[in-house]
Amino acid sequence: MSHSLAAEVDANYDYFLRHLGEFLTHHSGRYAVLKDKKVVDFFDKPGDAYQFARDSIDDGVFSIQEVTDEPIDLGFFSHVSN
Repeated sequence: MSHSLAAEVDANYDYFLRHLGEFLTHHSGRYAVLKDKKVVDFFDKPGDAYQFARDSIDDGVFSIQEVTDEPIDLGFFSHVSN
């Protein structure tokens, strides 16, 4: 993964953590698709989030995070394609 792509994924994750409290209020247990330090949408299933992101984000750079207050590593769902 190139430095700039990794930086975008890291920036998405940082944004997610800073806003997690807000997301927990209305989206707890759902999956957030993130792009350019913004949430694009929330989904009930990680597969639905991935399908949406893969089909709608042209450059293939996005992150998916579960909205939970439990520590979790969703590295598999952070996706960068060249």
